Amino acid sequence: MKQALSPSTIAMLTLAPLLWAGNAVVGRLISDLVPPMTLNLLRWVLAFVLLLPLAYRVLGLSSPMWQHWRRFIVLGLLGIGCYNALLYLALQTSTPINVTLVGSSMPVWMLAIGALFFGVSVNQRQVVGAVLSMIGVVVVLSRGDWQQLLAFRWVPGDFFILLATIGWGFYSWLLVRTTEPASIRNDWAAFLMGQLVFGLGWSALFAGAEWATDMGTPIVWGAPLLAALAFIAIGPALLAYCFWGIGVRRAGPNLAGFFSNLTPLFAALLSAAFLGEAPHLYHALAFALIVGGIVVSSGQR
Repeated sequence: MKQALSPSTIAMLTLAPLLWAGNAVVGRLISDLVPPMTLNLLRWVLAFVLLLPLAYRVLGLSSPMWQHWRRFIVLGLLGIGCYNALLYLALQTSTPINVTLVGSSMPVWMLAIGALFFGVSVNQRQVVGAVLSMIGVVVVLSRGDWQQLLAFRWVPGDFFILLATIGWGFYSWLLVRTTEPASIRNDWAAFLMGQLVFGLGWSALFAGAEWATDMGTPIVWGAPLLAALAFIAIGPALLAYCFWGIGVRRAGPNLAGFFSNLTPLFAALLSAAFLGEAPHLYHALAFALIVGGIVVSSGQR
């Protein structure tokens, strides 16, 4: 019989989704203050500075990280350069509730990517769960109005968060297929720093392209933007990563995965509190379908 989760483990696995939901809400709040790619770059630059005292050794010339530079380039692209940039881009036209609900389809994409690209077999329960979760995503995309599906009109943000979610699925599978030494893999700060080193390059490239093509969106510096940057760098970028890494090691990825779906629930509550975007009935239906699909697909045959 499995040992019950300790209160500290439950707290860590709950705080990480809360911080990620806060990331979506804050990203929406400051969408008019800074372009999305630039926001992603600023976030990770600040996170790099804050992380440096904890993980500066991994940057040394003798660090084993450099022997795995190809792997960290890809992880940096998917996890640092792309995901949150696309998330912030999605929040330009979509709401935090929709973004986090669509992001809750992650287990479905993980299933598909594992089967198509990593040779992992899929059982019947997983197929049923995938169908339920995808119906939940369709409910979000249609805003609860099935006639919208006939017109097939998407808010651009819905497409961007789907793209981000698929990219995160590949990122997650690459994390499972680990090749780096345990000294880096078992140290959350060193492992994140390894991704940051290369991810900052990708983030700078995307931000540069953004400014080259959209100079009409200036940064509005001030207390609101600085406070938001401090939060998303310390909370979602560092603390949530630390909490999630420790929680997953203690509880296992399967059980921890259920906690990740608290993100849209927290996003709905935070949106109602700070954005005046009260959740609708179709959000509850979509959330129930997505979680139900994950529960079914995670069951034993």
